Amino acid sequence: MSVSEPTVAEATDRIYESLQADNADLDEHIATLKAAMAREGQKEAVFDPAKLAQGNRSGRKLMQAYFRQRGVKVTFAGG
Repeated sequence: MSVSEPTVAEATDRIYESLQADNADLDEHIATLKAAMAREGQKEAVFDPAKLAQGNRSGRKLMQAYFRQRGVKVTFAGG
């Protein structure tokens, strides 16, 4: 795997960092995640609410809606 093709885990980590940094480059990271999911055959991205800037219910729902508009189904670990 080349540097230009991050894994789902790497793309997920970048999204956590982006969410902590006022959503910097978030759309780019979502696109990277979507491509990584396609390569790895994953149908949904799993996030840990404890790592989110807004891990409460409304924050999770907003995140799911935003990612869904960009073609990524989001679920949360430990739900």
